[in-house]
Amino acid sequence: MSSDFEAYEQDFGTLTAEITNKIGRIPKLGGKEKTQLVLNVDKQLEEVRELMEQMDLEVREIPIQSRGMYQSRLKSYKGEMEKLEKDFKRSRIAYSDDVRNELLGEDAGSSESQLMKLSEERAHLLDNTEKLERSSRRLEAGYQIAVETEQVGQEILANLHSDREKIQRSRDRLRETDANLGKSSRILTGMLRRIIQNRVLVFVLGATILLTIILSIYFNVRGH
Repeated sequence: MSSDFEAYEQDFGTLTAEITNKIGRIPKLGGKEKTQLVLNVDKQLEEVRELMEQMDLEVREIPIQSRGMYQSRLKSYKGEMEKLEKDFKRSRIAYSDDVRNELLGEDAGSSESQLMKLSEERAHLLDNTEKLERSSRRLEAGYQIAVETEQVGQEILANLHSDREKIQRSRDRLRETDANLGKSSRILTGMLRRIIQNRVLVFVLGATILLTIILSIYFNVRGH
């Protein structure tokens, strides 16, 4: 597990280095170039967020005795991520001196306050946009959890239904077995009764034959 975490760390370092470089370039650009670079950085930041989610999952799988060190490293990465997002936010509304002069031209002095006001309004709009995006991600995550929970619930219900059918079949087999045992018990009882009757009959016949022999001997002896 720790090797996976370290691999994620390397990816994190590579991505954040690229993002830092691009954030520094954003204020120097304007128009479509700036828009494209902003979109690119935003996409890479999303990749970093997903990467950190994977790192968080890996930390949870690490044994408790070794987990503290990785939790500290993950915490520092989260702090670095927050700083990158703040820098990115500032870079989106910032302009270099060359771009500012190009935008304002000869009226740079008189339009400075208007540009600052525009930047503040844009920052406010970006704040609201980011809040909406975070809320949307939370809703999507919540919806995904709800769907997964529903699927797990359906699987549990299906398993319970299957277990119920198995229990019902087991009960039916027990009833059949009990009926067969009752029938077998009655058959054995009848056989035992006939055996006893046969033994009594044999005993009576034996006794009768023995008595007949004894009487025959007695009368023969007495006649002589």
